[in-house]
Amino acid sequence: MHQDQGNGWTATGLHWQDGAPHLTATDGRGRRARPLADGTPVAWRITGPRRCTGAHTERGHRPCPHRATVPAEGTVSQCPPCQNADRGLQLARDRILDDGRAYRLYLAWFAPGLLKVGLTAAERGTARLLEQAALTWTFVAHGPLPAVRRAELALAHARLARERIPAAAKYPAWWGLPAPAERHDAITAARTRAHRLLTEQGHDQLALLTDHPVTDQVELFGLTDGAPEHYQQVKALTDGARLTGRLRRPIGGHLFLDRPDGPPLLLDTRLLTGWTLHPAPDAPGCDGLALLPRARPAAEQDTLF
Repeated sequence: MHQDQGNGWTATGLHWQDGAPHLTATDGRGRRARPLADGTPVAWRITGPRRCTGAHTERGHRPCPHRATVPAEGTVSQCPPCQNADRGLQLARDRILDDGRAYRLYLAWFAPGLLKVGLTAAERGTARLLEQAALTWTFVAHGPLPAVRRAELALAHARLARERIPAAAKYPAWWGLPAPAERHDAITAARTRAHRLLTEQGHDQLALLTDHPVTDQVELFGLTDGAPEHYQQVKALTDGARLTGRLRRPIGGHLFLDRPDGPPLLLDTRLLTGWTLHPAPDAPGCDGLALLPRARPAAEQDTLF
């Protein structure tokens, strides 16, 4: 990646390192990671063009050799050649059938009725569950990639859990989460059903994790009291946009920003990747953003007649 204008840094993503979120960026000479925590001040001017963020390969991150531009709108920040070379996308698209690494099968709970099954390389620890903003999760089994992938498909085909849950489906749940005990019971019951199904189907190459603890990340994400009653979701950024305010605790790859000139903003950091960020300490507020108002639904009331 390269520095497009002035002394800016091009955002390459939000990543969880050692259990903490960091915003990574490059200036063309090197990369740096800025830790993000509750109360972190933000004052950025965002400029284009929006550039491809490159690919993650077996040798690490590879900058885009074409210095390609990508669409200003949307969450995709890679050009087609870099998408094809990206190891994570190759795994997701079943283009890597076995890479010799150990994998873990997990169940992740996002809301009642929103249960996801997935896999992650054992060497990545719990980063995948942090990145996805899983509210409650547990590991189910471990083994080689082919066996774990077959188990993932089996649980999805049995409709025990979904392979993919879009971000937009997760947001409404943040307003009214059930108690921790209910979340724990839901994921534990799902794991029991998963183990029964995998045993019945003879997934012998897997080692089932019958006593792995359940992890709850609601407090870590700052959602103990839920999401703000009213906020505005950022749908798109434009060249010259400004973001000013203070961050709340990151929720996976999402940021709530308390701003001085309106209700909080919710930003999916995938919208930020590829743009160049410039310090703008004197910026008066936020502008250049396409926004979608969101509010907690009114509680349903029982009627007498």
